[in-house]
Amino acid sequence: MAEESQPVNAENTGNAEASQIVEAGKVSRWLTENGFEHEALERDHVGVEIIKVDPDFLIPLSTALYAYGFNYLQCQGGYDVGPGEDLVSFYHLIKLSDNADRPEEVRVKVFLPRENPKVPSVYWIWKTADWQERESFDMYGIVYEGHPNLKRLLMPEDWVGYPLRKDYISPDFYELQDAY
Repeated sequence: MAEESQPVNAENTGNAEASQIVEAGKVSRWLTENGFEHEALERDHVGVEIIKVDPDFLIPLSTALYAYGFNYLQCQGGYDVGPGEDLVSFYHLIKLSDNADRPEEVRVKVFLPRENPKVPSVYWIWKTADWQERESFDMYGIVYEGHPNLKRLLMPEDWVGYPLRKDYISPDFYELQDAY
């Protein structure tokens, strides 16, 4: 079977070249065959397949990946592409099985507008997303809709701003109230 290729938009990957062709991997081909909208991005430095999905399709795609065997959410996190640019929520999934020499891996990325970064929570699919989504919320301000307890995890509840955003300005001081 011939491998499908999908164009990659340079502005979505941070690549300086205008555009390039990315070879669709095994997971991307399976998702395409089953009607799940997504975009295949360039693989990472160790060859892990990366899939871009719109926030509206994250839950159906995640549910399909879980049914396909990706039963372990190894890592969920966020990052800031740059000041004034998108925020990204990513999910590193692993397919654990007894008969595989090496587990299959895939990374799902959701690019979100900086002004209103909202994405559905995958907590109801992978419970390990609980504190990981809370940390991404706390550090980047990404709102995980449907999360059962979305509140600050590392910063005080009254902290203003999101410290890991690249346009964050640190306050000169922070007054501790009720410290004793």
